Amino acid sequence: MLVGMLAAIALSSAAQTPLAWRQDARGAADVTATVQPVPGDRPAPLPADIQRRPLASSFDVRVFEAMAQALVADQRVPGLAMAIVHDGQVLSARGYGITDVNNAEPVDAHTVFRLASLSKSFAGTLTGMLVAEGALRWDSRVADFMPSLQLADPDAASQLTVADVLSHRVGLRHHTFDRDIEANADYHTLVQRLSSAPMVCRPGECYGYQNVAFSLVGDVVFGASGQFYNEALARRIFKPLGMEDASVGLEGILASPRWAKPHVRAGAGWKPVMPKPTYYRLAPAAGVNASISDMAKWLLAQSGRRPDVLPAPLLATLQSPIVGTPGELRGTSWRRERLNAAGYGLGWRIYDYAGHRLVFHGGAVQGYRGLIAMLPERDLGVAILWNSDSALPSGLLPTILDRAIGLPPQQWLDVDPGIETMFASEDRDSPASGGPQSGSSNARPQ
Repeated sequence: MLVGMLAAIALSSAAQTPLAWRQDARGAADVTATVQPVPGDRPAPLPADIQRRPLASSFDVRVFEAMAQALVADQRVPGLAMAIVHDGQVLSARGYGITDVNNAEPVDAHTVFRLASLSKSFAGTLTGMLVAEGALRWDSRVADFMPSLQLADPDAASQLTVADVLSHRVGLRHHTFDRDIEANADYHTLVQRLSSAPMVCRPGECYGYQNVAFSLVGDVVFGASGQFYNEALARRIFKPLGMEDASVGLEGILASPRWAKPHVRAGAGWKPVMPKPTYYRLAPAAGVNASISDMAKWLLAQSGRRPDVLPAPLLATLQSPIVGTPGELRGTSWRRERLNAAGYGLGWRIYDYAGHRLVFHGGAVQGYRGLIAMLPERDLGVAILWNSDSALPSGLLPTILDRAIGLPPQQWLDVDPGIETMFASEDRDSPASGGPQSGSSNARPQ
């Protein structure tokens, strides 16, 4: 019934309707097969039959590949990988730069990166698959799977739902116990300490971004499926989607045939370091490793191109905003200038990007950063991974999004603006120059 309600709301909304939603919505009070939609001014969730629009004529994959190459020139960043998918096809999935400044090997499509908080979309999706199977519900109480769980409010633990955990509505302050994780504290010890962690609201009533509390969903997965979280992720997502390079944990990345070393600043250059084990202890929040080839497959699946694994009703639920996150409207320049509204769903952020729905997540941990985004209206997906603390490549994403939508060019990225002019001059007399160009393929977490 609720899935039908979501579709009805979606069908009554034009693709270009301005997006806005309440910033304090409870969202998942009486959920069964899906999350209860918030009434009023919340945007319609992604329907299976969303009205598609073509990419703008200014969209040229070769331009973005050239920009990525410029970012690794002279080791501005050591290495980078980027995937762009559209209309069910991989337009580009390739690497740039090197894996290690001290032992240079080229980054390719199968070089493994640490995903940091991009891992959260995997946690939400895996949990949703168990909901779809009837193994649990979005409103299942976490305490049913973790009877010893205690929060500072005596009644809070018994009220906390699976959807609350995945949408960061546990009721805790932002980043509770993250500093302890960074100081090598053990996850299970910190779960016990949740009983004394200050609460700012009751579960489900406010947003507070978490890594430790978010990872409670790993215990829920085990209780509902009988499979350890890492095992369930491999069996239910990595293998069916053909994500052959993907793994979980420090052992996973170290066992990869080719992986990108993390880099930190060292004077005017970069120094490779070993990956920290700290946030790997929180597998649902920050434990996944993957190549850009894997991420292209993940984008296609999250875009609805693998209904045999991820059906459309599940994706609509995962990618619908449940709680407002107005703090996301600040920060980087593209957020300040392009975002009109921001919310969090079940492992995904959902933005109004200049009037267009954007499904997004970012991730950062020492020596690694990454971004993943989808524009459902344009059937476009982008993933960018790099192996350094630099924020420089972040501007590549809004550059791609602006070109896809057809917004006037803006200098989000510190690269030579003449790159676009170079390809424009090549295509001036080409019949294909008016449309998107296909590229090549060598096929603290936030």
